Amino acid sequence: MNAASPRLSAIVHTAIFDAYNGIEQRYTPIFVGGPAPSGASRRAAVIAAGYTTLSGLFPSRQAPLDASYAASLAALTDDEDEDGGRSRERGIAWGTQVGQAVLAWRANDGFNTVQPAFRGGTAVGQWRPTPPALAPMSSQTLAFTRPFVLSSATQFQPPAPRGLLTATYTEDFNTVKNLGRASGSSRTDEQSALAPFWDGNASVHWNQAANQMARGNHLSMSKTNRLLAVLNIAMADTMFTTWTGKRSHGATDTDVTWRPVTAITLADTDNNPDTIADPNWTPLISTPAHPEYPAGHPSLNGAGAAALLSCFDDAQTFTLTTRAAGVDLPSRTYNSISQARSDGNNARVWGGMHYPSTVAISNQLGETIANYVNQNAMQPRHGSDR
Repeated sequence: MNAASPRLSAIVHTAIFDAYNGIEQRYTPIFVGGPAPSGASRRAAVIAAGYTTLSGLFPSRQAPLDASYAASLAALTDDEDEDGGRSRERGIAWGTQVGQAVLAWRANDGFNTVQPAFRGGTAVGQWRPTPPALAPMSSQTLAFTRPFVLSSATQFQPPAPRGLLTATYTEDFNTVKNLGRASGSSRTDEQSALAPFWDGNASVHWNQAANQMARGNHLSMSKTNRLLAVLNIAMADTMFTTWTGKRSHGATDTDVTWRPVTAITLADTDNNPDTIADPNWTPLISTPAHPEYPAGHPSLNGAGAAALLSCFDDAQTFTLTTRAAGVDLPSRTYNSISQARSDGNNARVWGGMHYPSTVAISNQLGETIANYVNQNAMQPRHGSDR
């Protein structure tokens, strides 16, 4: 998972939403309120806002972005208002202005501030770098990044993780020890295939689903823009919250944040008679370089699913794709949001990276944040979604 992806997507969709909404004035804005110049083309504004933010975030991709931008503008009708192109020009100018304003807003959100390397600690139960890379905490700056909608990244922090001597930890340990091992596991073939599939970028998965559902349910452009903004902002604020929790709990030597690959190989040190060490145990999926609690993918799955369920019934058909190590894995078609969410969450245990109780708590964390964003941001003006 590219942990920074939700922030990037949220920047782009904030600009797109505010550009369109500045013309329509249907919802409260995220950051740029407008109003836009009279007669500005909505579609041109959306194209320009997306192009401006993507160009600012991915300067190395300027040539293909320029080509896509030109093609998108060429595909527009001559003018929405038949005024000789002035509507299109106003829309481009407005979308560009909004995109630049959003980029400037997020330029100093803390994400680009360099932090000292964090390597956890050596207390029993505490996170420390894991094999094979033994790298310090990755994407640590997410823990120091200002949210888009939440008041702070601690607004919805989960409680401290379970202790080493609890029944929950014992069950967590033995479940992942059995299901998550690279060889000799009781996983089914399907579970073994789902683990690497759902190890892909969760932000991409839920955006794929959202776009297909929006088209399949003939959602208006206005509602589609809002759905994608809620989805991506919820996932971004979830990641800031999750990484803040990882960094905080990982630095607390009494909190159990070590990964299964550490816990299982060092179980003879945890004073729990029901956890048996296996010094040769390795996970099916290579362990990410950050504390186990809370969990990134499950929190995003909770946020993504909740954002979609705020707009659609659970019964939806959509197809997801994943690319791993430069290879496209077989695509997967789902017939419900909840089944995709379940597979994505269970895959973290099947892959040997997370404990079941962490997955459940993190999934609920993402759902809570998505519901908060949906209920407190981008609200219909005049009290109704007209």
